[in-house]
Amino acid sequence: MTATSLDPVLLGHELAVREVVRETADAVSLTFDVPADLAERFVHRPGQFLTLAVPSERTGRVARCYSLSSAPGDAPTVTVKRTPDGYASGWLCEQVRPGATLRVLPPAGTFVPHDLAAPMVLAAAGSGITPMLSIVRAALAAPGGRLTLLYANRDPESVIFADVLDALVAAHPERLEVRHWLESERGLPTVDGLSALAGPTGEQPWYLCGPAPFMAVAQQAAVACGAAPRAVHQEDFHSLVGDPFVLAVAESASDDDAAELEVTLDGRTHLLRWGRSETLVDVMLANGVEAPYSCREGTCGSCMCTVVDGEVVQDSTEALAEEDIEDGYVLGCQSRPVGARVVVEFD
Repeated sequence: MTATSLDPVLLGHELAVREVVRETADAVSLTFDVPADLAERFVHRPGQFLTLAVPSERTGRVARCYSLSSAPGDAPTVTVKRTPDGYASGWLCEQVRPGATLRVLPPAGTFVPHDLAAPMVLAAAGSGITPMLSIVRAALAAPGGRLTLLYANRDPESVIFADVLDALVAAHPERLEVRHWLESERGLPTVDGLSALAGPTGEQPWYLCGPAPFMAVAQQAAVACGAAPRAVHQEDFHSLVGDPFVLAVAESASDDDAAELEVTLDGRTHLLRWGRSETLVDVMLANGVEAPYSCREGTCGSCMCTVVDGEVVQDSTEALAEEDIEDGYVLGCQSRPVGARVVVEFD
């Protein structure tokens, strides 16, 4: 039988905004209330992000990803910095008030430290501090290694979380050091400049977040300071082309046009029929299994998983690094089945 589209399904959850805090002249933090029945779905790991639906008169809504600045276990909080001519960031910074509701996808993203107890270097520029604050808060909540935060901004007035960072340093002087780079004093960050700011860091992992030019410089600085390329991790958001809040559901495929899917997520195993024209993420969502995802376009890496048995073909591997592919990861939003049976596991 040929699959045909049924009425689309609206994804995500409506969350109320509990608090709006203006961090700087062009940045705000939005804290969400999560109902008890969604609490498990909105538990986040340090370094992850939320995808928000922003109303649009032209398209109905636009989707944007914003990193969580809150510590795991706290109410989810994203921090939004207005970008020049940015419709979504401008709307969120100026229009949202406590009590407003926004449609939100569950936490996603793979920019999560492998070992929070290990010493690490965090290099951020501008609003790139947002996931770093979540990582710092999580790491300082338990015994562990020293954290060095390199933080670049235009000038002192543009430093997001300045008071919060000062308080964390005062509370954990033996664990956390923050080293600022101000363009008003030193110009744009350079490889030599960031290397000198960090000092020899040896094999410590580096985590980078900020504008692409900054991360390119920070990547080279990390290697110059002794980090192996594989130990340098960066958060990289892409503009979303489609609407991740809408799922076009297709009629069930015939047995001749479907594979048997065994997928394990959060310790639970699901047995599903997987149509040849459907992606792994879409077939999971269509069957009520909340697969981790954000963009459904192959650019964010949130849906990374491993094929334990069977085979898939991928439309794109853009979000996978070479080491991810070597380690056997695939993108769930880009994978379609080959053969009669596929077994998949999500970390």
